[in-house]
Amino acid sequence: MRALLQRVAGASVYIEGESSPTAAIGRGIVALLGVSKDDDAEDARYLVDKTLNLRVFPSDGSHFNRSALEVGADILVVSQFTLYASTRKGRRPDFTAAAPPEQAEPLYNQAVEMFRESGLKVATGRFGALMTVRIENEGPVTLMLDSADRFKPRRG
Repeated sequence: MRALLQRVAGASVYIEGESSPTAAIGRGIVALLGVSKDDDAEDARYLVDKTLNLRVFPSDGSHFNRSALEVGADILVVSQFTLYASTRKGRRPDFTAAAPPEQAEPLYNQAVEMFRESGLKVATGRFGALMTVRIENEGPVTLMLDSADRFKPRRG
């Protein structure tokens, strides 16, 4: 499972054809969330825990000293299968590593529920919909998380 995180001053998501936002948040994190064919609940748990506890908010002159949990950040979660695009060959992205919708949607929903269990305000887009995401990136701070990284050694 992958998440592209952006620290934001605010963000909103619009579903195609709708004039008002489906969801909006204030200061917090936008998590663009992609699911691969190999992901399971442990991948979701790892990514949610990492996102909630990653120190990406400023305090006391440090730009990265407090977590989303510590500052009471809002979270906007948006499904993003394109995080598993391969652009290694050719000119058109290949999405074969991304989970098909019938596998990805339950894991996406499980991750959203885990975020909600944190007690923070959590908003979402609509799985599988064509969306416009408006992001006021703060910093700018943008980080990529991959649940497969938990198996990599820290050194060497």
